[in-house]
Amino acid sequence: MDDTGGNLIIVSGMSGAGRSSVADVLEDLGWFVVDNLPPMFLTTIVEQTVGTGAAPRLAVVVDVRTGLFFDELSSAIHDLRLKGFRPLTLFLEASDDVIVRRQESVRRPHPLQGEGRLLDGIQRERELLGDIRAGADLVIDTSSLNIHQLAAKIVNAFGDEENAELRATVVSFGFKYGIPVDADVVADMRFIPNPYWQPDLRPMTGQDRPVSDFVLGHPLAQQFLRNYVDVLDTLRTGYLNEGKRFVTVAIGCTGGKHRSVAMAEEIARRLREKGSPTLVVHRDLGRE
Repeated sequence: MDDTGGNLIIVSGMSGAGRSSVADVLEDLGWFVVDNLPPMFLTTIVEQTVGTGAAPRLAVVVDVRTGLFFDELSSAIHDLRLKGFRPLTLFLEASDDVIVRRQESVRRPHPLQGEGRLLDGIQRERELLGDIRAGADLVIDTSSLNIHQLAAKIVNAFGDEENAELRATVVSFGFKYGIPVDADVVADMRFIPNPYWQPDLRPMTGQDRPVSDFVLGHPLAQQFLRNYVDVLDTLRTGYLNEGKRFVTVAIGCTGGKHRSVAMAEEIARRLREKGSPTLVVHRDLGRE
């Protein structure tokens, strides 16, 4: 069996987390997309499309809408691997309050809500999806993403046929708003002097040159960058050896406005220099 790594995606995740939007983006990128497929047919459709070359890039959306059949998903993925296929699993996550807001805005019941509350359905879905999320190759938390930001992440991850290089997303954030739930590695920039206490820098962000120069010019920042990029390069080698093609690097400071933003931009620049396609997301910029 030919190596299908990067040509077969299984999309799953929480209801209201953006599965349909991701399916649309993948379709626009030229992927053959099958939505709401019962897991029992997963191996068959992969063999008849990717396996024969009829559809060189296949994305299958599988979720709890398939009802009791969903329990077969883990075994179906295992069966694919036994047959020589290497599916990449994309899991879409969102916080409870965001899912509630999205479900209510479209005025559709949660597929597992039944006669209970919407939150009951969400909790049940999280339990059912626990194993799939734990084994996912890429987890995207869409809680703070608009449709364009989510599309950018999908394009960065799956926008071409060559996925041999590690693809990185560098996310700046503020610790006071919580650590990103989809982070693979987290670094704390609160050891660097805070530009907030400089009256002329306070209104600016880490994307402004004076703030960036202030942050990156500190000796400890320079030492951190040298060491941390080396660490990420080590992770890159290990991840690729283990078949992992995606990494989310979270860079935090107090509010996600100054230090984390400047450092995230610089880390992303250095990763690109090393050949890793890298997307930068400033999660909490403008939130204060």
